[in-house]
Amino acid sequence: MTTGFITVRFLDIVDIFLVAFLLYQLYMLIRGTVAIRIFIGVFSIYLFWLLVKAMNMALLGSILGQVIGVGVIALLIVFQQEIRRFLLMLGNRNFINQHIPFLKLFRPSTPVSSNEIEKITNASERLANNYEGGLIVISRGSELKTYISTGEAINADISERLIANIFYKNSPLHDGAIIIVNDKIKAAGCVLPVSNNPDIPKDLGLRHRAAIGMTENTNTIVIIISEQTGKISVSKEGKIYKINSQNRLKLFLTKEVGQ
Repeated sequence: MTTGFITVRFLDIVDIFLVAFLLYQLYMLIRGTVAIRIFIGVFSIYLFWLLVKAMNMALLGSILGQVIGVGVIALLIVFQQEIRRFLLMLGNRNFINQHIPFLKLFRPSTPVSSNEIEKITNASERLANNYEGGLIVISRGSELKTYISTGEAINADISERLIANIFYKNSPLHDGAIIIVNDKIKAAGCVLPVSNNPDIPKDLGLRHRAAIGMTENTNTIVIIISEQTGKISVSKEGKIYKINSQNRLKLFLTKEVGQ
């Protein structure tokens, strides 16, 4: 396609679309953080450098060119946390499945049996009735070894009584999460990544933020039992859903992780 003196190829349109998409995802990632101010400052310097080059100001252009050249290394240091989160987001199955749906066909599945879902549901309801907090992570295809290593290895069969004992208020493991992979409780007292999403409601505590962070970074379902309210919620793909009854929790788990 030719417009005046400009020739626009199909690949040019694709190039613009991809750059815009990546910039949008980067903005969404650092929105509401201090990093957004640094990003705007760096971007302003870059635009000023392009203006200087267009005006053929050799000396100033050379100085700014050297600053920007070295600045790439500085940006890797300053934005190391944001870059890490961005790469995790790109590699996350949820992100890929959302934007490239046909890849779902190649996603490994590790369904949980109906009997085990019943035990998890009963344990969650028991904790809620006793106002005992809990975090139950259920894998949907990943072994989660990095997060399992932060807790105490158990590798036990799923048991309502075991889950209740782990989250008993005086238990040394009750503050962490349990991780379930392939119908086994792999570990307890595990540390989950806390979400930095600025849109999370202020009334949600650390348990909910940790659950959101876990489902943002991994292909999991997380059950949250609030110690203050005795309410049950579940997190999926970085979002929180309130559960009003034991039957609804069972139906949710059956749909998301059941056989």
